[in-house]
Amino acid sequence: MSQAHGYAALSPEQPLTAFAFERREPGPRDVRIEILYCGVCHSDLHTARNEWKNTLYPSVPGHEIVGRVTAVGGEVDGFAVGDIAGVGCIVDSCRTCASCRDGEEQFCETGFTGTYNGSIFGGGENTYGGYSDSIVVDAGYVLKIRHDAAQLAAVAPLLCAGITTYSPLAHWKVGPGSKVGVVGLGGLGHMAVKIAKAMGAHVVLFTTSAGKRDDALRLGADEVVVSKDAGQMAAQGNRLDFIINTVAAPHDLDPFLNALARDGTMALVGAPGQPHPSPGVFNLILRRRSLAGSLIGGIRETQEMLDFCAAHDIVADIETIRMDEINTAYERMLKGDVKYRFVIDMATLG
Repeated sequence: MSQAHGYAALSPEQPLTAFAFERREPGPRDVRIEILYCGVCHSDLHTARNEWKNTLYPSVPGHEIVGRVTAVGGEVDGFAVGDIAGVGCIVDSCRTCASCRDGEEQFCETGFTGTYNGSIFGGGENTYGGYSDSIVVDAGYVLKIRHDAAQLAAVAPLLCAGITTYSPLAHWKVGPGSKVGVVGLGGLGHMAVKIAKAMGAHVVLFTTSAGKRDDALRLGADEVVVSKDAGQMAAQGNRLDFIINTVAAPHDLDPFLNALARDGTMALVGAPGQPHPSPGVFNLILRRRSLAGSLIGGIRETQEMLDFCAAHDIVADIETIRMDEINTAYERMLKGDVKYRFVIDMATLG
């Protein structure tokens, strides 16, 4: 075992604080990574404060990890000491169920092992994430980073926000000629706009704030619709082939379903604490529309996303913070006071 240092939540009520713990020594199939940057996801806050009622304490959050390889096991191919590598939301899965065999580890039928907080379905030992100086991960769950060195901090959020939005866009075959709606312009929404635009789509951004118009256009949106304006929403009726809804608060889905053309789909990627109001059935059956959901992506698809983003020079819009600023960052994140993702510079861990 080797000593690691990070920041952890010790209980739902306490702020995150400095925390020392042990990492395993690399085995034959393992890669050890010195963490350079870790993105801050809203899931980190939910977990730290036990808002999903499943947190294993002490909890070291963080699943948007970029770092430098410092050791590799003897059976590892594809990684060498000094390489820049990434770790996302998954560090293990059963590897034998149909989903794992298909490279869709996020749907592992026994529950993938999260980078922090252990198995998604509970049980098993705790895992500690990227708010730390190092991590040891099976090479099969480590990603290659091909962006320029100067972009590494802004690459970190791709490991969650990037794949969460890329996966449904790719699954529903968004491409040139597609008309795509993006609901919400936050950590997920700003990535959805960038990626959909790079795929060749005509992108319509839906926001409750007229003040986000200029930023949405800068990020690549072709149109901006203020969703509180009934006239603007009505003008979008039956237009869109696909909508990715990133909003993580309960809201009326019907106005967005009305914007879908015949056979259109809206995929939900935001995870609200309370259910959305049930949509009207006729909004679905009269146009053969679909309401769907999507969860991050498997390792193969995450690598595909990273390579796509490197080829199209896509990174997240970020604000870099010190490790000891994490509690303030959580409060700001709750207020929407970030454009559009916090990233911790782990050199500040001290």
